[in-house]
Amino acid sequence: MITTSEVAVSLTIDNTQNLDSITKELSEFSSVEVDNEQSIICIVGDFVADKKGYAGRIFKTLKNIPIRMISYGGSDHNISILVSSEHKVNTLKALHQIVNENKLIEA
Repeated sequence: MITTSEVAVSLTIDNTQNLDSITKELSEFSSVEVDNEQSIICIVGDFVADKKGYAGRIFKTLKNIPIRMISYGGSDHNISILVSSEHKVNTLKALHQIVNENKLIEA
């Protein structure tokens, strides 16, 4: 997962074996911060491609959960968020509830 802004680039890696060398190399160009214990949660489906307001409903549902990163996928069918692993279960439960109640795809 990667997001960019005017002043920062944020990325995730799933294998920390080379973290020290990656951090060292990147620190030659800029300051580097490492946050551990993060979880990527992906919301995937056709509802994303052709329905308005889905992102708003997702973020309204997760309003009490600190979201660290947001990334739209390479297609119109997914959105990924990064949350602290301590919030993973509550995030999944909240998303599960709006999907089961069909609130994510309402017009």
